[in-house]
Amino acid sequence: MSDIAFDLRSLVEVIERLDEGLIRYRKDISDTQIRDGLIQRFEFTYELSHKMLKRYLEMASASAAQFDGMPFSDLIRTGNEQALLLSDWPRWRLFREMRGKTSHTYDEAVARVVVAEIPAFLEEARHLCTQLQARVA
Repeated sequence: MSDIAFDLRSLVEVIERLDEGLIRYRKDISDTQIRDGLIQRFEFTYELSHKMLKRYLEMASASAAQFDGMPFSDLIRTGNEQALLLSDWPRWRLFREMRGKTSHTYDEAVARVVVAEIPAFLEEARHLCTQLQARVA
């Protein structure tokens, strides 16, 4: 696998930016501008995380085509079975629902729920990145 180009720099960068946003938000949780920026960072970190997961599974598989039409839930289950993820589908379904809610509407209650779940998502994203780095090194 190490001979296949698999650039994780963008994933590392978005995880660092999400962590930075969380640290800044925790310094002043009343700052809604920082909170809104944190939610945006969650959105793009979530998107890139599952895209990198899929890309890795395709590259590591003898049959990459099996992942083309695979439902998202099965993609997450496969990632979990291969120890690429800490959690299985129920947890990632929550992250996916959060992403869907934040991208289509703004609601104060939703924003608070999303921010409360970001630390758990950040842990998942870090684990995924660490596992991918170890496997493509």
